[in-house]
Amino acid sequence: MPLKTIAFALATLSTLALAVPAWAAGPELLVPGKLQAATEGTFSPFSMRAPDGTLDGLEIRVMKEVARRMGVEYTPVLIKWDSLLIGLEADQFDVISAAMDITPERQKRVTFADGWLESGGRILTPKSSPIRSAEDLKGKTVGALVSSTFSKIAEEKGASVKGYKADADAIQDLVNGNVDAVITDSIAGAWAIKEAKLPIVMTDDYVSRVQKGFAIKRGKPELTAAIDKALAEMVADGTYAKLTSDLIGFDPAPKEPIRSQP
Repeated sequence: MPLKTIAFALATLSTLALAVPAWAAGPELLVPGKLQAATEGTFSPFSMRAPDGTLDGLEIRVMKEVARRMGVEYTPVLIKWDSLLIGLEADQFDVISAAMDITPERQKRVTFADGWLESGGRILTPKSSPIRSAEDLKGKTVGALVSSTFSKIAEEKGASVKGYKADADAIQDLVNGNVDAVITDSIAGAWAIKEAKLPIVMTDDYVSRVQKGFAIKRGKPELTAAIDKALAEMVADGTYAKLTSDLIGFDPAPKEPIRSQP
């Protein structure tokens, strides 16, 4: 091959390499071609079992679509809430899809993709409860997920906190009269009351307003960028709204998402 032709070919390849977005070179996945996403599988309506036994829920639907747009296989990894961050840092999976609040404290440990859902904490009580707001929690026994922002809020309000590994267990204890109240995600609480026809209510006030994010181990910019791109496209073309509204009746996409790259 003439030297001129070789030089031209090398120059063309170099130009093409520069034109390819960084994330397109291939995200930093533990297993090529598979997006392993950690989920509890028990936090309705974020993750739950469909009548046929398959995983379903807000985070499951959104993460499946993210994987599809990335051109990789969605592979769920079932894990308890209190082991999520430990497992991520130990490379047991690529991303946490479980409904995790984006907080400054967690941002010190992991990278969050752009906020994918906006919600907030609400208080669940029996219908006959005198608790009307967070200010009434002082001296009460309140159930919440261990290591969650909700347990910290309950403590700050002077409550005695009973920790749970699954939100469903906390709500069941509330129904059984073993705790005075439960603080949980507003979407999850409304879903539980509606679907199971539980004899409980939610107070009007929010104890917090948050965005939820998909957590990624630090040092994986290509994976973060790929997830951000897929999420943005889903919201823009209406796919996100269709996937989520079917479950909860409205589109919970943040109007101003917390960005992975401020």
